[in-house]
Amino acid sequence: MSRVGKKPIEIPQGVEVKIDGNKVKVKGPKGELFYEICPEVKAELKDEKIFVSPQIEIKKTKALWGTTRAILANLIKGVNDGYEKKLEIKGLGYKGSVEGKELTLQVGFTHPVKIEAPEGIQFLVEKNVIIISGINKELVGQIAARIRKVRKPEPYKGKGIRYMGEVVRKKAGKKVVTAE
Repeated sequence: MSRVGKKPIEIPQGVEVKIDGNKVKVKGPKGELFYEICPEVKAELKDEKIFVSPQIEIKKTKALWGTTRAILANLIKGVNDGYEKKLEIKGLGYKGSVEGKELTLQVGFTHPVKIEAPEGIQFLVEKNVIIISGINKELVGQIAARIRKVRKPEPYKGKGIRYMGEVVRKKAGKKVVTAE
């Protein structure tokens, strides 16, 4: 039995959920999202709550049950509140800027790196912090990972792009031995 899958999902005020067979449509104040549930799992709408249950008892169903419930809860939270990831730029001369729907990073390469914002994602740069926001949790995380991948934090000086609050272990580096 899935501990996560058993919990019902509360639907807050202002959020509208429609379940049509395997398709779930969630509409809220920030936007609209769709999700297609696997046929092994079923979702029901009762008393402003969504209940997820397995159709058949096999190993695959046990894995999908809790995952489906978590994804549906993320959809509801996304259309109601939205999601946000913050990245920090560290390094001398490293900076980022937003031009329209495009993020431009100058992080030590000979050319600026440009990243286009997909539909539903907004970029904001404040000093050395990049804020990625949107209603789809998966897409926000994926774009944040793609931006971090441009210049990962290096272990000697700590320069690069990192998640806010991420701790980068620093290495000692080479020691200089005096000649006698």
